[in-house]
Amino acid sequence: MPDVVVVGGGVVGVACALAFARRGADVELREARDALGLAASGTNSGIVHTGFDSRPGELETELILRAAQLRPALLATLGVPFDERGAVLTPRTGAERETVAALAANARGNGVEVAVGDDGALLVPGEGVTDPVAFTLALAAAAEAHGAVIRLGTPVTAPVDADVIVNAAGLGAGRVARLFGDDSFDVHPRKGEFFVFDVAPPPRILLPVPTSRTKGVLVFGTLDGRTVAGPTAVDLDAEDWTVRPAARAEILAKAVAMHPALDGVEPVFAYAGLRPAGRDGANYVVRASEADPHLLHAAAIRSTGLTAAPAIAERVVALAGLEGAPEAELRAGAAPPPSATPWWRRTAERLAA
Repeated sequence: MPDVVVVGGGVVGVACALAFARRGADVELREARDALGLAASGTNSGIVHTGFDSRPGELETELILRAAQLRPALLATLGVPFDERGAVLTPRTGAERETVAALAANARGNGVEVAVGDDGALLVPGEGVTDPVAFTLALAAAAEAHGAVIRLGTPVTAPVDADVIVNAAGLGAGRVARLFGDDSFDVHPRKGEFFVFDVAPPPRILLPVPTSRTKGVLVFGTLDGRTVAGPTAVDLDAEDWTVRPAARAEILAKAVAMHPALDGVEPVFAYAGLRPAGRDGANYVVRASEADPHLLHAAAIRSTGLTAAPAIAERVVALAGLEGAPEAELRAGAAPPPSATPWWRRTAERLAA
């Protein structure tokens, strides 16, 4: 029997497996699909956030800011690509200028470097882009290098016998919780649709001025030189990985206004990502279960989970009573062979097959 069973092979699950393995635990990760980093992690935008717009006092904010301290050494050791190109928000109305000014004040309160230009635009130099699949696979390889066992095609359909069970099951986290008699939260899919263009990307990530419901449509360049526009935000009751016909109109007009080079250009690919959204606003459920003392949740982690994963893992091992620095110095595992398929196609094509 392993000391720790991690349920879920997305970026949060593999980060947790690595964190426990570095602290000497006998770790087994179980992933239902036949590969890691499919589902939510494989369709993440790849943007690594600074937390400039995160709400002070929330757990999500705390973990995003903590991850910024952990990430540089992690990326360097694991050889994960990261382009800290910065992001910019450009207001177009007086009301948007007020929103941007408030975001600047929020950023400074969170300790995030920003600058406001004479035109009212907000520059966030620390925002960057990575390959979410490469990051997930590198974390998994490092976990294996530290002794963790990863089992693919192994869905968890009954309670698990282990000292610690980590529920990092993404879209299935509510179902896994209920296996252990815990119905304290649930998740549902929130669809975000994206369009990919063979157009030179903007030098920075172009962020819209957000609304109360969504951060809106953004435009950014991938590491392989394409331009991506999206996402939408569509709440679902069941998994649906298709791109709606209406998504094109919802995204393109906003994207062209931000990056005119997209005007009249046909997308070369479209994909949908599903984020695990907590019902009734219960996001970032990172805590011990009250129903089973062995069960720890790392659940309802929305798209910022790519950013916060190292800090989420640190929090989870602390919940298991393993506070403090890891016993073992971080070692990189064997890198997977480079894929001819970019990350933004990998999951979409696998799920459509």
